[in-house]
Amino acid sequence: MKGNRRQRCLLFLTSQSITLFGSTLTQMAIIWYITAETGSGTWISAFTAASYLPQFLVSLAGGAWADRWDRRRIIIGADGTTAALTGAMALAMPRIPREETVYAALLLLSVCRSLGAGIQMPASGAALAELAPEGERMRFNGIHALMQSAAQLAAPGAAGIFLQAGSIRGALWADVVTAAMGIGLLQGIHFPPPQRAEKGTLAGDIKEGVKYVRSHALAGRLLAAYGLFIFFAVPGGFLDQLLVSRRFGDSYGYMAAAEALGFGGMVLGGGLVSLLGGSGGRKKMPEGQKEMPGGQATSGRPQKNLSLGLIGFGILAGALGCAASFPLYLLCMLAYGVCMTVVQTAVTTLIQEKTDPEVCGRVFGLMTAVYAVSLPLGMAVFGPLADWVPLPGIMGCAGGCLVAVGIYF
Repeated sequence: MKGNRRQRCLLFLTSQSITLFGSTLTQMAIIWYITAETGSGTWISAFTAASYLPQFLVSLAGGAWADRWDRRRIIIGADGTTAALTGAMALAMPRIPREETVYAALLLLSVCRSLGAGIQMPASGAALAELAPEGERMRFNGIHALMQSAAQLAAPGAAGIFLQAGSIRGALWADVVTAAMGIGLLQGIHFPPPQRAEKGTLAGDIKEGVKYVRSHALAGRLLAAYGLFIFFAVPGGFLDQLLVSRRFGDSYGYMAAAEALGFGGMVLGGGLVSLLGGSGGRKKMPEGQKEMPGGQATSGRPQKNLSLGLIGFGILAGALGCAASFPLYLLCMLAYGVCMTVVQTAVTTLIQEKTDPEVCGRVFGLMTAVYAVSLPLGMAVFGPLADWVPLPGIMGCAGGCLVAVGIYF
């Protein structure tokens, strides 16, 4: 039985990684295409907002649907609809006469793609909690992180190949093909039904999920820690190219190497967690003793991983700002990527193990919303600040804050 669960889980993770590769490739190609064609900060800002704001607006509803309906159908429906709209755009582009209309259509497509992600991600996180064998959630989250990081590492190069060939439509069709492959793999997987017995209104379900997080101390702390992690990760994780260009030279080779080592570290981190991260699942309670709601009796390993990952991430953020040579900077980026994966897999595992199954989708919906808010907010704060304050100092301060969060947690 456990062997079958492992096979189903690996098949599920493979399907999600294939679709992630196509989605990342296509979204990067769209952003780069708009950047090259317009050179407009306004258009780039609009596409950035379109990538996050819709996802934030729909993620709470997506989480409620994940607790109410068949998660496999939700994932297939969101992925299939997004792919169909992307394919329609690929067919329509040659027939659109004005370039500004093409840009506006791509912007609308980005909004739809973000909405689809906001619906799909909570269902995917909750489904993994049910598919993974008991006691092996952290290991499979590590495998998931490894696969996703590998897909994200390969996607920029593939997007560049399509754009070099002058084929933005080819990048759009790549998303259609990968979505079809992912959906095909999902067809053979049986998903456990949602454990929610009563079905109220959508607004009521969302309110109940928010109330659960507010009353469930650990879930609230997890989401708060995750939000702070994403916010303070911006200087080292998303403004790193700016530091590379300022300190080591405005070279695409340097920038590409730093990006590759960061993703390589995430792949390595996923591999380490998958090999060493058996979480132990829920501990067996002594006879006559009741388990606390939301899995409070689970192993402490994910909590330790989260604390150590946050502390290590914060220290490395400061180290990136202090690195005097480029090889040392690359080594720090590699370790930085490892710590990022450790933190993300620990948060995901803790949510899966320590929240009640009937609200798991809604908690993942809130997690998606936290990400969709924290990342743009961090960019809005630290991006302009980097024009006034030395970036190494910003990295050091942000890293110190993450160390404090890790110690507190």
